[in-house]
Amino acid sequence: MIAATDGGRVGDPTAVEIRSLSKTFGVPGAGVIALDDASIRIRANEFFTLLGPSGCGKTTLLRMIAGFEYPDAGQILLYGEDIAMLPPFKRPINTVFQSYALFPHKSVAENVGFGLKMQHRPKAEIDARVTEMLRLVRLEELRDRRTSQISGGQQQRVALARALAPSPKVLLLDEPLSALDYKLRKEMQIELKRMQHETGITFIFVTHDQEEALTMSDRIAVMDKGRVLQIGTPREIYGRPADRFVAGFIGETNFVPCEIARDGAGKIVARLDGGFTVGFDDAAAFADRTNAILSIRPEHARAVPGRQNGTIHATIETVIFVGTGIQLHTRLSDGSSFMVRQPDADSEGQFASGQPVSIAVNDGAARLLRN
Repeated sequence: MIAATDGGRVGDPTAVEIRSLSKTFGVPGAGVIALDDASIRIRANEFFTLLGPSGCGKTTLLRMIAGFEYPDAGQILLYGEDIAMLPPFKRPINTVFQSYALFPHKSVAENVGFGLKMQHRPKAEIDARVTEMLRLVRLEELRDRRTSQISGGQQQRVALARALAPSPKVLLLDEPLSALDYKLRKEMQIELKRMQHETGITFIFVTHDQEEALTMSDRIAVMDKGRVLQIGTPREIYGRPADRFVAGFIGETNFVPCEIARDGAGKIVARLDGGFTVGFDDAAAFADRTNAILSIRPEHARAVPGRQNGTIHATIETVIFVGTGIQLHTRLSDGSSFMVRQPDADSEGQFASGQPVSIAVNDGAARLLRN
């Protein structure tokens, strides 16, 4: 597991700290491990995302922070206080689920103010807070409309406003955008980030959508099989993945088998057919390994017709026009596939199926990983 970086903003305290959290569902010793010794530190005023495939444990972890599940072992600290065994209603935490669970017979304003009413807040305070929240989510004109009479995107905003109204210390979001269409989902990504910035509340967001995570997050925890594999900023996760799973799950990448050797200066290098080599300063762990692999993002490679020394040699299988450029699907001599994404759409006519090409890789773009 990769240790968490500080993230957040300089001077911000730790809002939520997960310490060695474990959870198994089913018969002890033969059940399903949902969380396996997970540790994460989330700073105040941070947009933090739990990212991973279905069944990786991210929703289980979110439910434990909310108090809907209890751990078998470990701690959940909220500003230093262990809340792992507290019931949900005693935690200053709110949750927005995939299903917004609004009251269809109540107005937008009544839905937003419902939690405050349950807390027996004064009516004047509730009215002022509802107005403030509706302004935040830009639904002032719909305050008297029933939630059954507004769109899905508007319902999502109402659910957010209702969750934010009591000023929770932490807001949990369990894939709240999954029911929206693509265009609205993109718009709401920007809106969610704006709301988090304006309220200063710590957001913990769960998604399996890599683009959502990269777009909105201050930091991301990539999870698989109940374990936290890597924590870092979107740029760190995308540009310096910790292992093959993270590299393959975040965006698109090429995995190229390589031979590990040392050059004349003793530097560790990865070598491919065609004479392409790349050196690494931080690859000591691979000195005696043969099961290493190169990860190269398609946008970090560029193809030219013909054969050139010191490049990756490949043969084109398919040329696809993608609007802003072209995408070349090629095959290497060892049978591996390799995709190149080039921004110059005018170069499409230079390439054809069956044509040999040479692929150059941007300096520092190749990542050496355990296979």
